This record gives sequence, C-alpha cells and structure tokens, in this order.
Amino acid sequence: MKKMTLSDVKAYDAPGHFGVSTMRLHGQEETGGSKFWMGLSHFLPGGGCDLGVPPGEKVYYVLEGEITIKNNTEEHILGKNELIYIASGEEREIVNHTNQPVSMLVIYNYE
Repeated sequence: MKKMTLSDVKAYDAPGHFGVSTMRLHGQEETGGSKFWMGLSHFLPGGGCDLGVPPGEKVYYVLEGEITIKNNTEEHILGKNELIYIASGEEREIVNHTNQPVSMLVIYNYE
C-alpha cells in the first residue's frame, strides 16, 4: 500500500495542453503502479487540449464544471459526475467553452 495526499503531488506540463494545470496522482513514479496512471486536471475558461491521438485508453471523469470532448465525427459535453471512455488510437480534442473552471480526473493506461 502507498497513501498519497494532494500535498504529495507535483504539477507537470502535459504536451498539447493549454490553459490547464495538470497533476499526476498515481503512476510509476508516484506510487509504483505499472498498469495505469491517474491525474487531476483543472481547465481554465478557454483551456483545453489540441486534437491528437495519444496512445493508450483514457477515461475522463468530470468532478466540477462542464467540458467538451470531440473528434472529427462526434462531440460530447460532459458535466459533473459524467465520464467518457476513449479507446487507444482514437483521436480527441478537449475544450472548456464555459466561463467556469473545470476539474477532471484522468485515468490512462500504459501501453
């Protein structure tokens, strides 16, 4: 077992992201986990992530606010306590179109 608190967590720069603060809560470096990592992202109004296809499966779970997740064929608006699953190799773009910050839990498997 390894207990972590928010004060143990360090921010990092996520590639392709803008107007967002990202923190890794669990992963190889943080807890020694080898199957997946988990992060907490806070998107400012207008913040987001460029369209891209990062490797690995992803689950985004909104803790507060409302955020848009889209690709070239679909667009979904997620609110508090909603999630979306994105398969490995599936493209996605993230945008906070609101005037309120968004807090989102990110779960991402290592490939």
